Amino acid sequence: MASRSLKDRKIALIGGAGFIGHHLALALAKQGAHVEIIDGLEVNNLLEFTSMSTNQPYNALYCHFLNERLRLLRDASIPLHVQDARDYHRVAHLLEAIDPSVVIHLAAIAHAGKSNKDPYHTFDHSLRTLENVLDFSRGQQIDQFVYFSSSMVYGTFGSDTVTEETVCNPLGIYGALKFSGEKLVIAYNQTFDLPYTIIRPSALYGERCVSRRVAQIFVENAIRGDEIVVNGDGSDALDFTYIDDLVQGIVKVVSNDNAINETFNLTFGGSRTIKQLADIVSANFPDIKVKFKARDKLTPKRGTLSVDKAKSLLGYSPKYPLEEGCVKYLNWYKSHSQDLPSIQGHYAATL
Repeated sequence: MASRSLKDRKIALIGGAGFIGHHLALALAKQGAHVEIIDGLEVNNLLEFTSMSTNQPYNALYCHFLNERLRLLRDASIPLHVQDARDYHRVAHLLEAIDPSVVIHLAAIAHAGKSNKDPYHTFDHSLRTLENVLDFSRGQQIDQFVYFSSSMVYGTFGSDTVTEETVCNPLGIYGALKFSGEKLVIAYNQTFDLPYTIIRPSALYGERCVSRRVAQIFVENAIRGDEIVVNGDGSDALDFTYIDDLVQGIVKVVSNDNAINETFNLTFGGSRTIKQLADIVSANFPDIKVKFKARDKLTPKRGTLSVDKAKSLLGYSPKYPLEEGCVKYLNWYKSHSQDLPSIQGHYAATL
């Protein structure tokens, strides 16, 4: 495999203070890369979780997670430029000063439900930011532009497993915008020879996530003593992916020439049903009740994303099936009981 050293390579992460971004920045820095982050801190931000307009029982804990992200980045001496990527001139000025050889675009509204409720806001933070960064990158000596897409671009799976060659037919605003982003990235390669890699993750979960994805919701409800609510009959399957597996894959993407001008599924590579997720969580909280309700019509039927291509070209090797990753995540969450006094009693009852 045509590997490249990350030592002293300049890498810019757009939206890099988010869930994926801060984990990735820390991993790249450990490999010796010079990483800098541009993030407006406007999506899933401290202001949102300190506002009285949101009445979530976890707001204090989410603020702690966000502050922990920032602390970890500071401790690793990773510069964070607080700048809205929707402002073309200012983000271009910052990127010019950073002078990266690799640009990784993570900026987005990373939640399908929120995207469908607020298409304008989603477009602004997804495609507007992408267009700005692409337009800057086309005139620079960029070795690789990495775009984070989503498994949602496939829409409803026609079979249990999809590959990167499967025809995409996204369902809903989120999937449509992600697929539009893919097409835009490829168009910049066709027109300006901008080298790219497109990443399609799925059902991410892990430490310091505040996006309220399904695994996080189930774990939090169980810890709080609330019932777990399953949309549908529980047979819907997702390729749940622990954050460490995804980050390991991205490190390989930016250190391997085989990734150039390619699209990769970067997931665990084996789906589990929502019922199986509920069972794993319930096994650690035997008194928790599971409730079933009607599924959302905009939720596509999904399954496994084949990672054979990433294994073959990159040496990708995911290590955390849901049965292990979810328990690891759950134990980490339990360790933060002192950070959320309002549910401390529930922790004490279940530990």
